[in-house]
Amino acid sequence: MTVRWGVSPIGWVNDDLPSLGAGTTLDTILGDAGAIGFAGIERGGIFPAEPAALAARLDQAGLALAGAWHGSSLLAHGLAGESAAIEAQGTLLAACGCDVFILAETSGAVHGQRHTPLRQRPRLAPGEWPAFGAMLNDIATRLADRGLRLAYHYHLGTVVEDAQDLARLIDATGEGVGLVIDTGHARLGGIDVPALIREHPARVVHVHAKDVRPAVAAETIGQGASFLDGVIAGMFTVPGDGAVDFAAVCAALAAIDYAGWMVIEAEQDPALAPPAAYARAGLAHLRTLWLSAGAAAGVGAQGLK
Repeated sequence: MTVRWGVSPIGWVNDDLPSLGAGTTLDTILGDAGAIGFAGIERGGIFPAEPAALAARLDQAGLALAGAWHGSSLLAHGLAGESAAIEAQGTLLAACGCDVFILAETSGAVHGQRHTPLRQRPRLAPGEWPAFGAMLNDIATRLADRGLRLAYHYHLGTVVEDAQDLARLIDATGEGVGLVIDTGHARLGGIDVPALIREHPARVVHVHAKDVRPAVAAETIGQGASFLDGVIAGMFTVPGDGAVDFAAVCAALAAIDYAGWMVIEAEQDPALAPPAAYARAGLAHLRTLWLSAGAAAGVGAQGLK
């Protein structure tokens, strides 16, 4: 089986804090991604929102759509209130040939609030998980009918942030509700990624490869700062520049014959961490580890032009 190498534009322009990367053009982002050799890119806020326009722009750049974030408000609006937005996102993905629907529940989320401590993030009571899970199961079924696989994204500052949240999500949903394996959010949320992959291989749909600088995280969000303050300070970086054990992650993925996108992602201040240089370094580091893990497990590692 093979992986496809992709990149997130968040290292160039941060949708949660647009001052990071302000003025960077879409041409620059797509040009950098293509020059580095990525096969695809996830959609960012400065990308076209109209399906045909997005498909044409990516085709012009020679890049596939690797994914697109959808922040849902199921807990605030219910399934009926979210159906139109989910349908529209599905249409956009299908138009671009993307079969992964990345979703994170953002009702009450604080990760986009610069002055709200991360520790004030929303939490679900034990009795609220079954209804939440039922909505996700329903969405997964609807998406599957359109050839799309739901990939739930656990994320700091949301109702699914830590290992306990994730365990409850898994208990409340069927395997049709897949996961985005985000190594950075997992590290800071106390989630053991290799164990998660081994225990729930059928749930592994998409991978965000992000590294963490634990000391920076401890000095910021660990002391009551906001998520965005942690980002600005540099708690995230690309693979190979932090503390995440990517060799173990790659070995676990290779062992389950993972076939999907491996997306290099690291929200940083681009003025301090030049995005193209960091993305190139992260890809080189991770690809070396994947080739080694893949060779050991008999798995391929394609996706570079």
